[in-house]
Amino acid sequence: MHQYPSMFSHPKEDTVAGVVVFLVALPLCLGIAIACGVPPVSGLVAGIAGGLVVPLISRSALSVTGPAAGLTSIVLAEVSKVGLEPFLMGVVLAGGLQFLLGVVRAGGYTALVPSSVIKGMLAAIGITIVWRQLPVAFGVNGGVADIPGQLNTGAVAIAALSLALLYGWKYTPMGRFKLVSPALVTVVVASVVAELFRGIPGLTLEPAHYVDVPLGGVQALASALPRPDFGSIANPAIWVTGATIAVVASIETLLSLQAVDRLDPLKRHSPPDRELLAQGAANAVSGFLGGLPVTAVIVRSGANVAAGAKERMSALVHGVLLLVAVVFAGPLLNKIPMACLAAVLIQVGLNLCKPVLFTTQVRLGMTQLLPFGLTIASVLALDLLKGVVVGIVVGIAFVLYENSKRAVLAERDPDGVWRMRFRRDGTFVSKPGIMSTLDGVDDGDHVVIDGTGEYIDHDVKEALATFVEDAKRRNIRVTLVGIDMSHAHAGGGH
Repeated sequence: MHQYPSMFSHPKEDTVAGVVVFLVALPLCLGIAIACGVPPVSGLVAGIAGGLVVPLISRSALSVTGPAAGLTSIVLAEVSKVGLEPFLMGVVLAGGLQFLLGVVRAGGYTALVPSSVIKGMLAAIGITIVWRQLPVAFGVNGGVADIPGQLNTGAVAIAALSLALLYGWKYTPMGRFKLVSPALVTVVVASVVAELFRGIPGLTLEPAHYVDVPLGGVQALASALPRPDFGSIANPAIWVTGATIAVVASIETLLSLQAVDRLDPLKRHSPPDRELLAQGAANAVSGFLGGLPVTAVIVRSGANVAAGAKERMSALVHGVLLLVAVVFAGPLLNKIPMACLAAVLIQVGLNLCKPVLFTTQVRLGMTQLLPFGLTIASVLALDLLKGVVVGIVVGIAFVLYENSKRAVLAERDPDGVWRMRFRRDGTFVSKPGIMSTLDGVDDGDHVVIDGTGEYIDHDVKEALATFVEDAKRRNIRVTLVGIDMSHAHAGGGH
């Protein structure tokens, strides 16, 4: 059995990296909770659960877990549909289902989801995040349509400043220092500016425009946290919620895991099934304590790698620091303007739906573009899980079409003989294309059908047997090469 090193084998490097990841995660935990329409503290609890539980079970050296932008549309829709407490029960169930997926070793099956569908899912999530954060950036409590009549000039100024800092940071002299989080710098600057705006007519932010974390220590925090409604476990809708979260969170986690393994300087491989066990445990704990669902997150994991992390201790340090911040830094957190966190999330959303993503899919052709586009449209029109299912069905349809069309290469040689060669296994999927090719043979022709080295299933053999029977009547000479027809019968065995 492979022996994994202790998570405490590089304490100095991992402590520094853990501090960096904490600085990146803090604004994201708050912002994602606000984007989901739940109390900000639920995002922090999710970050704590991901930081403290996952490293103890996972064998991924560098991935970091927390609330993910990829789940915001699910959380928002489900909370508004069933309520927060029943939704938290769904998160607990999702954790149990993920743990079960790990037990039955389902981690490898994520590779079956076409990449065009995954890209479409992430792009749709990005569009949703940007659309829903625009009103917050403008200081509006309603939707985008309410912006013209309700916008707050102070919130707009802070959002604009925040976006300028987030996108312009890499062009400043400080941008060379990888240990400094632009998101955290943005939060600090925006909080200072919001304080300077106090008392200035037209610029002062209202109390509703700030983060609201419960104050008063651990006891006040515990009493303020929402709790799962265990009675709702009998509601089938809550099981659907749990299954949806489990599937999407697992896909996002395993995709992040693959990406982080590619970033790892030591090129270590993270066992996917073990990761599902860890994520399942973390989601069960997070939901039980009133937190959002969690996944492995590439933004935080990438920051972890860039900060020089070596082992899982960095993720553990980030979780401990989030816990300290929740318990002791509430007054500071409550000075953060919501418009600033909206700007952080708008940047995250725009990164998920970059224009280059769309141009690349166009360049790859219809087999990639159509599943990609339909997944986006379905996610936006229906919901995340239904959209992904639509995308997968369309993706599979294209795969079947391509297989059916290109299984056989047919060409006429200079002697007038038709030579048909199987280029891949002949299965029921490729049968329509094979039948179409055989239909092109004229009476009196000579046909050589070569299946050497390929698997030919019974359905295709029956189709070939029917063609051979008919060939006698049409004066067609048929030569079969590398195909065992001993158990095939024309006409489906009748």
